[in-house]
Amino acid sequence: MAATLQSPRLPFHPSIKPLNSYTFPISTVHYSPKSSTFKGSFVLTRNKPVLSSKASSSQYSSTVTENLGDISIFTAAGEPVMFKDLWDQEQGIAVVALLRHFGCPCCWELASTLKESKSRFESAGVKLIAVGVGAPDKARILAERLPFPMDSLYADPDRKAYDFLDLYYGFGRTFFNPASAKVLSRFDALQKATKNYTIEATPDDRSGVLQQGGMFVFRGKELLYARKDEGTGDHAPLDDVFDVCCKVPVA
Repeated sequence: MAATLQSPRLPFHPSIKPLNSYTFPISTVHYSPKSSTFKGSFVLTRNKPVLSSKASSSQYSSTVTENLGDISIFTAAGEPVMFKDLWDQEQGIAVVALLRHFGCPCCWELASTLKESKSRFESAGVKLIAVGVGAPDKARILAERLPFPMDSLYADPDRKAYDFLDLYYGFGRTFFNPASAKVLSRFDALQKATKNYTIEATPDDRSGVLQQGGMFVFRGKELLYARKDEGTGDHAPLDDVFDVCCKVPVA
């Protein structure tokens, strides 16, 4: 028996066919060997209200922030920078959104939402940081055409942070995960965010289009919140993220 997947008309990279053009035997779906198995949901185990069944910082070691800090990425202007220099490592509170890649329409939608929420977070003393897969010139395309503030946008062309944080990766996660259907409920917002979209923002290394993102909240070197995107467009609710930030006293 064969199944045909239907998808909205979204811009995808020309090397990847739209979902509605794929017909395949259900018994022969395969996933990328990197993080290929579905790892399930993570539950918050600290003595705080559970904000999301998929959000948890307990999956990471207590030294995760310190080790993440030594990873080097790039500003949108092309300057190398280390994670530990992105926010105050003593008591600074930062929300770090790892987008999929700069040519992902759903990431343009997320970036648009982050931009609209930036003043809200900053008024609470929280630094908002967005990182995407691709070279700095790809980041600049998003920054200029969306637009998005370049001083809050960073590029991780080699997916170093994504690999370190063990974010999901693979063909199945990108196109066939049920969580990806959530984007259909935000279709109007997606269309608005992508009115100036261009596929030129897609990474030159096409393997980057199979990367999923995530959302993290840090206070100094303490990881307060961690959520891996289960599929494309499965973004963390910003109200949950803001709630975490507001429960933390600002230094």
